Amino acid sequence: MFSQLLLAVLIGCCFGIITGLIPGIHVNLISVLLVSISGYLLGFTQPIVLAVFIIALAVTHTFLDSIPSIFLGAPDADMALNVLPGHRMLLEGKGYEAVKLTVIGSLLALVLTIIIIPFMIPFVPKIYLSLQHYMGYILISVVLFMVLKEKGLSKKLCGFFIFIISGTLGVIVLNWPNLRQPLFPMLSGLFGISALVLSLSQDVSLPKQRVTESIKVGKSRGIKAILAAVFSGSLTGIFPGLGAAQAAIIAIQIVGNIGMYAFMVLIGGINTVNFVFSLVTFYTLEKARNGAVVAILEILKTIDINGLVIFLGAALLAGGIATFLALFFAKCFSNLISKINYKLLVFFIILFITTLTLLFSGLIGFIILLTSSAIGLTAPLCNVKRSHAMGCLLLPVILFFLI
Repeated sequence: MFSQLLLAVLIGCCFGIITGLIPGIHVNLISVLLVSISGYLLGFTQPIVLAVFIIALAVTHTFLDSIPSIFLGAPDADMALNVLPGHRMLLEGKGYEAVKLTVIGSLLALVLTIIIIPFMIPFVPKIYLSLQHYMGYILISVVLFMVLKEKGLSKKLCGFFIFIISGTLGVIVLNWPNLRQPLFPMLSGLFGISALVLSLSQDVSLPKQRVTESIKVGKSRGIKAILAAVFSGSLTGIFPGLGAAQAAIIAIQIVGNIGMYAFMVLIGGINTVNFVFSLVTFYTLEKARNGAVVAILEILKTIDINGLVIFLGAALLAGGIATFLALFFAKCFSNLISKINYKLLVFFIILFITTLTLLFSGLIGFIILLTSSAIGLTAPLCNVKRSHAMGCLLLPVILFFLI
């Protein structure tokens, strides 16, 4: 049994490399495929082994998905806010260190989350029951705080306009019938292509990437980032409709300005905590909060405390393996990307994202990509924070809780 679980972790990590490094191929896709052939696989192994495979896959994905976000500007929902500071660091020759910061955040937040989970288990049902009716109002308060932080009335109005227009786009896209991979074109346009087009217009060149250890995150800022990641990631692991992107917005408002480097640690940590804590929600409430846990629920139906301990052990082992994998692939990307003409690279990335959009989401997806790219350009042109464009995910969630 132990050898099967260990093998499941190793194979899950290998598949996590695929989902983490290739934009558009998500954990949910592999999980659904696994569920579809689980009847055949259960003839050779036990359900908990398949569940451990999914957990290792998902955890590895959260460690590696910062790489395409930073080096290619192709984010998934969990790494959308990571694109902008990550791209800025890439243009400073610090792409490897940007990835390393997210990996540090993922690993430390994972360890801290696993430590506190035994103490949190009795309180999760109480937190869920006491806050579920107020989450919509909490998110509205967060949005208002974001907008009011802009300096000057014109910037406040511009920030509010970007939130509303991106939120409207999000509501339309997420409710569009039979649209596959709706988040990919929307987020790639808002945070990926728009940033790439802007760098082209400013005649930016890509410097040689340095694989160094020069970046220092202040101790107090680092602690703030990890604690905020664990708090907000745990919160979104409990409540339906909330994900890592919404957790990041909440955390930023809590910790304030902690600097770009600590922010990268924060984003990396949230992404991992969001998934790991959803396992606790599965155990305490028997509810699934993401596609991977839905797949586990299909296979296992329910878990006991022994199953939860196995899951957390598998997550910790996968996190340790994923740390080395992420740093290795970040070095590979750093060495390769320095040898390519930046403008040519940007054109290739835009073409690559457009091709994936047409492949996954068709013509409607292409129209969404163009529309979201135009909205994504509005924030820097108005000189306001691009995080207002997270309205594409925040407004649908607010409406989910209020209606």
